[in-house]
Amino acid sequence: MAGMELVLPKEYGYVALVLVFYCFLNFWMAAQVGRARKRFKVPYPTLYALESENKEAKLFNCVQRGHQNSLEMMPIFFMLMILGGLRHPCTCAVFGALYTVTRFFYFKGYSTGDPQNRLTIGKYGFLALLGLMVSTISFGVSLLLS
Repeated sequence: MAGMELVLPKEYGYVALVLVFYCFLNFWMAAQVGRARKRFKVPYPTLYALESENKEAKLFNCVQRGHQNSLEMMPIFFMLMILGGLRHPCTCAVFGALYTVTRFFYFKGYSTGDPQNRLTIGKYGFLALLGLMVSTISFGVSLLLS
């Protein structure tokens, strides 16, 4: 069997850059959790603080959840970016950048200690994911029809 050549549109570079941008956001969120651990005295490997043991537990837990929620969504986001971007690289890069910015505000809002604040701007991330899903569906359908 001969080697297979994969040809990507040059605009796929935007997809790659947005994914790296999200990685930097993830590293920043992880650092914020580390700072919160020191500030609120929550040692590793404790994932969430108990309010019965730590009066600042709710605030720490909100910081931790903001990062944890972002980690939980990351595989879905990456998969949609990578696949949808094969057919619609610029569209996916825009939706991916929007998602990344809204994730920052989701985390910042959650970190205030009031979970409702995560949705002020963070709620728009779901629209970005919807755009990525439509782009990925378009990619899948185009493969089936080719």
